Amino acid sequence: MADTCGQVLLGSGLTVLSHPLMYIKVLVQVGHEPLPPTLGRNLFGRQVYQLPGLFAYAKHIIKIDGKAGLFNGLGPRLCAGTIGTIVHSKVVQVLGGQQKAVEGSLQHVVNETTKEMIARSCATIVTHPFHVITLRCMVQFIGREAKYSGVFDSIITVYREEGILGFFAGLIPRLLGDVLSLWICNLLAHVINTYAIDDSMSHTGEIKNCSQAVTGFFASMLTYPFVLVSNLMAVNNCGLAGGLPPYASVYPTWVDCWRHLSREGNMSRGNSLFFRKLPAGKTYAIDQKRFF
Repeated sequence: MADTCGQVLLGSGLTVLSHPLMYIKVLVQVGHEPLPPTLGRNLFGRQVYQLPGLFAYAKHIIKIDGKAGLFNGLGPRLCAGTIGTIVHSKVVQVLGGQQKAVEGSLQHVVNETTKEMIARSCATIVTHPFHVITLRCMVQFIGREAKYSGVFDSIITVYREEGILGFFAGLIPRLLGDVLSLWICNLLAHVINTYAIDDSMSHTGEIKNCSQAVTGFFASMLTYPFVLVSNLMAVNNCGLAGGLPPYASVYPTWVDCWRHLSREGNMSRGNSLFFRKLPAGKTYAIDQKRFF
């Protein structure tokens, strides 16, 4: 119990610190570009037009809503984090009594990854309604709406307008992305630790931890399109300006959203908040101007 409380407190602190970053990322994901491109330099020193980065976007939000505006949607996100940590911990405890294979073997990796997959999936399903509300509280910034003003009021609004299914908009791609990312990360780390790292080397433990972090980053990059599609479907056609044309088409299913983004070449939109190169011929809904 003490470990779970510690995890909740630590997770809540990290959530508060990272919330402005997530807020800006979500606005970029839905295509909100309120600031014009500026002339800058890319990693190779060439002059290119770039979309505003993290800090310029944050200043824009502060100018409109103040510093507190950077924390829109924090309440439901804290609820999701707290409940998710508790559910994850309980499921891991229930599954902890299963027979374990030899540590370091492929079977051990499969067993542990399966257990973690079940725990994460349960936590994701239980907390997804709060995730949906969080995203919609953020996207309200675009149209200056106040439709989702609190956790309980938002729950009533979603249920009244969309029923139970509204709480699980975007759940399938989110689950698929989480599962794929977990398996890619753990299996790739196992291959590297088994065949590329010699146990006789010094600092073997640190190297293996580093390989786990690197494979985790690689897996998150590969599965980012699932995150993007999930977030877009969570706000799609929910009555907010950010989920309706011209920011987004109305997608019948998440597969239609995936295909549309793929055709446009926007599967990585919002993945980076720095060095955001302006896509050639892209028209932004905010001012209907075309930049080249």
